[in-house]
Amino acid sequence: MSSTYATDGAGAVNTGMIPPGKPMSLEQQILDKGSQMLQSLSPIRKMSQHACTFALYSHDMSRQIETHHFITRLNQDFLQAAVYDTDDSNGRLIGVEYIVSDTIFETLPPEEQKLWHSHAYEIKSGLWVHPRMPDMIVMPELKNLAKTYGKFWCTWQTDRGDKLPLGPPSLMMSPQAAEDGVVKPELVKKRDDKYNFSRDDLMKSRIEIPESEWINPTADYWRQHKKCFEVDVESTDMKKLCAFP
Repeated sequence: MSSTYATDGAGAVNTGMIPPGKPMSLEQQILDKGSQMLQSLSPIRKMSQHACTFALYSHDMSRQIETHHFITRLNQDFLQAAVYDTDDSNGRLIGVEYIVSDTIFETLPPEEQKLWHSHAYEIKSGLWVHPRMPDMIVMPELKNLAKTYGKFWCTWQTDRGDKLPLGPPSLMMSPQAAEDGVVKPELVKKRDDKYNFSRDDLMKSRIEIPESEWINPTADYWRQHKKCFEVDVESTDMKKLCAFP
């Protein structure tokens, strides 16, 4: 059974930020405040970076979105990020990205590498930014990130007006310098105006950032093979539990 997508009765795209549901009750607000005070929420408190960049749907690269990554570094070679559609207080969690160093990436089997994208162009071209942080302060991290690879699954396609997370996840790709990977200038301008960045200035300041000696061509698979990856949902027989004696 293939997955289907719901639309509203009029078939119109709804760009509202809030999903359907009742406003939060006073009791719920009190409970949430109490939880924040009494529970550790340790994984969330480990988030130490906010990066803003752009991503493209693997199966339709004409669809491009601004993304906000709230990043936790587990060690020098592995990062994980909760991805939102905005950094405003009503931002919606739209996916997750895992980021690994080139050292780890080279240990992955080729079939797995096809699902990942490189970050070198994103960093050097001024598309990846840390809002409200001067480049000179985050330069050591940018140098690290330029040699990394990411795997980003989008679980909520807010750009098409979905008010709820619908359907299977979509694999996302990173911007590139040519062909379908070029980010639309109006998207970049809107982002730069919001945070008072100049992409041209960022590119100049990052020209000396060293890249990996070799960017594995199995990443960014679409560039070499003009093929994409798309997830679908099918019904299948359940595996039966083993009988215990």
